[in-house]
Amino acid sequence: MIDFSTIHSPAYVLDETLLRRNLSLIRSVKDRSGAEIILAFKAFANWKAFPIIREYIPYATASSINEARLAFEEMGCLAHTYSPAYTEENFPVFLKYSSHMTFNSISQYNRFYQMIQAYTDHPVSCGLRINPEYSSVGTDLYNPCSPGSRMGIIAEKLGKSLPPGIEGLHFHTLCESTSYELEKTLNVIEARFGQFLPKLKWLNMGGGHLMTKKGYDVDHLISVLKAFNVKYPNLQLILEPGSAFLWETGYLLSTVVDLVENKGITTAILDVSFACHMPDCLEMPYKPNIFGAIDQAPGKPTYRIGGNSCLAGDFIGDWSFEKPLNIGDQVIFMDMIHYTTVKTTMFNGISHPSIVFVTADGNVLIWKQFTYNDYRNRMD
Repeated sequence: MIDFSTIHSPAYVLDETLLRRNLSLIRSVKDRSGAEIILAFKAFANWKAFPIIREYIPYATASSINEARLAFEEMGCLAHTYSPAYTEENFPVFLKYSSHMTFNSISQYNRFYQMIQAYTDHPVSCGLRINPEYSSVGTDLYNPCSPGSRMGIIAEKLGKSLPPGIEGLHFHTLCESTSYELEKTLNVIEARFGQFLPKLKWLNMGGGHLMTKKGYDVDHLISVLKAFNVKYPNLQLILEPGSAFLWETGYLLSTVVDLVENKGITTAILDVSFACHMPDCLEMPYKPNIFGAIDQAPGKPTYRIGGNSCLAGDFIGDWSFEKPLNIGDQVIFMDMIHYTTVKTTMFNGISHPSIVFVTADGNVLIWKQFTYNDYRNRMD
């Protein structure tokens, strides 16, 4: 465990040893299955870690021109790009930074087809996002296959033939899911879109493959991918997980700044915010793990943990500790690197956590400290 007493709160703390552990497993899956596995920037976009990631995985995904440019300039690759909608203004920029471009609708593809044909700087392979109308995701906010979803093309809208120039299909229906859920999804894909698969060059299976989570059946994932490729040897299979790369690789370090009691509930107010710094806790919602704490237990010192923003609902549940909390005590949230660091806000202008990297030999590097100018310049 990192010596957090040497790190100033608040801070996101990324552990190189844990990061390399995940990357080694992901590369092993890539090598054993033959599938391409690429980093989804929507889950992690801290480019200072890209030199380490490139040692294992060379490619990345993008859903905006900023992510596509980041892939080119900092990851050193052209992006696998998908956006729900392109515009005449941003499409040329996407082309410049992309090797693959997936379109969310037939109308979008038809709208930009001539621009694609005229582009000669480098090859760009085009695909369509499909919606199999099947997903095991239980949270509606993260389910792209809910009725009326704007994400992807359902089979009946696609018809019996693909537009000219389409070389791949892309689906994204998983979220922190297992290989068995992928297997079920592929069965649906074959049933609804199977007539197209022998004619294509690639199939992008999106993200949500949580292969680095304890208990994930990695061998089953590899067998599923290999079996699918035996059926369709023409296809390059592509997976673009986000959470799997950074799963349980870091922390959010916070400090108790006040203790407030109201009708039997004692709230420990921290120098971080759920709303600003851990937004998925409120969106999902889910209760994160805290080092040294457990769910509310009779007889133990118990606290509601509250954030330091003005949002009344900036808190998540109650935790029990082995000993009472005091002002100045550290509270360490576990697994707070993936998605969290890219979704933070500066609501209320409250102090933004620093970004800290702990090397494999224990050196503490401060990658970023946020100042007033970071807050002010967002409106500049």
